[in-house]
Amino acid sequence: MAYYRRVGEIPPKRHTQFRTAEGGLYYEELMGEEGFSSDSSLLYHRGIPSAIVSAQSWDPGDLSLTPNAPLLPRHLRLPELFAGEEWKSVDVVTGRRLVLGNEDVRISYVVAGETSPLYRNAIGDECVYIEDGAGTVETVFGVLPFRTGDYVLLPRATTHRWLPEPGNPLRAYIIEANSHIAPPKRYLSRYGQLLEHAPYCERDLHGPQEPLVFDTGEAEVLVKHRGASGITGTRYVVPQHPFDVVGWDGCLYPYTFHISDFEPITGRVHQPPPVHQVFEGNNFVVCNFVPRKVDYHPLSVPVPYYHSNVDSDEVMFYCGGDYEARKGTGITQGSISLHPGGHAHGPQPGAVERSLGKEFFDELAVMVDTFRPLQLGEGGTVADDGVYARSWLDNRA
Repeated sequence: MAYYRRVGEIPPKRHTQFRTAEGGLYYEELMGEEGFSSDSSLLYHRGIPSAIVSAQSWDPGDLSLTPNAPLLPRHLRLPELFAGEEWKSVDVVTGRRLVLGNEDVRISYVVAGETSPLYRNAIGDECVYIEDGAGTVETVFGVLPFRTGDYVLLPRATTHRWLPEPGNPLRAYIIEANSHIAPPKRYLSRYGQLLEHAPYCERDLHGPQEPLVFDTGEAEVLVKHRGASGITGTRYVVPQHPFDVVGWDGCLYPYTFHISDFEPITGRVHQPPPVHQVFEGNNFVVCNFVPRKVDYHPLSVPVPYYHSNVDSDEVMFYCGGDYEARKGTGITQGSISLHPGGHAHGPQPGAVERSLGKEFFDELAVMVDTFRPLQLGEGGTVADDGVYARSWLDNRA
């Protein structure tokens, strides 16, 4: 995220002595992407950030994947994964259930009410969409408040924990990359500034405002990382709580972006999905469909035309409003539709006619398009309705 911020106390010049009031040195940590060749930040710790008291294996849960075979479009009913009052004892880190995934990205869902353990993902960035709920994410960079409709962007290896608002379920849609997640390159100048034609700008990105410094001693940190046979985890005990950073500066840090700050791009005829793009990672993109004025040509057809995903799988998470193209399928808030590459898809029967003359769509959805085939995770297999593939049959006499 090439947008400079400075929070807390830092020395006038980097890589120079920076001492506590008692005369000891703060410990400088460079957190950077792509070795030393991309965005980074410098954090100043009270304790040595490399220190480990002990380490043992940690199982991050069922991350197995099952091929989408036979190749079918699918409707996944995510709210069914967390029934009744189960959410009260679930946290965002250990309670998430894998829905879809491939070599580049994993999509999970959770309904949580508990404070999570300290956690960092050493595999890639996380982009978490808050479907419903509020709370804070505490990080080594400081605190991020969040609310319904926020994206929470957490760079790889950011130690953090989730604190949902007490008494209310937090519903979160989690996109975990094997890479970094950033604004689309076409929105950025060659120096990294968001350009005038971008649907949002730096004012819409909200990072930590002040340090979060804990004086407690030992702490446990769960780390998800790569192993010899795939994704695994380690549980560290560290001698100093990781939230001991008195200040930092740079261009790499967690931030929130509210979906209502995305300014939709519209036209006289139907606009393709790239106009809805909000972020990108390696071999996938994230788009959002927000309430907007729709096509205003006198003969326009506002819902999407039928299209074949030649190079990608399309995952749509329906998180608000009334999605015109999917009426009659049972899809509702909290549903996912998966339209795999090799399958031509589009509006349900009757949706085209119903859309004619519409001037505004009140819909809210987050879409992930992947450029390698997606497989079903444990949660996706459980949530599949088993009948969505037949929903385009026109049974009129």
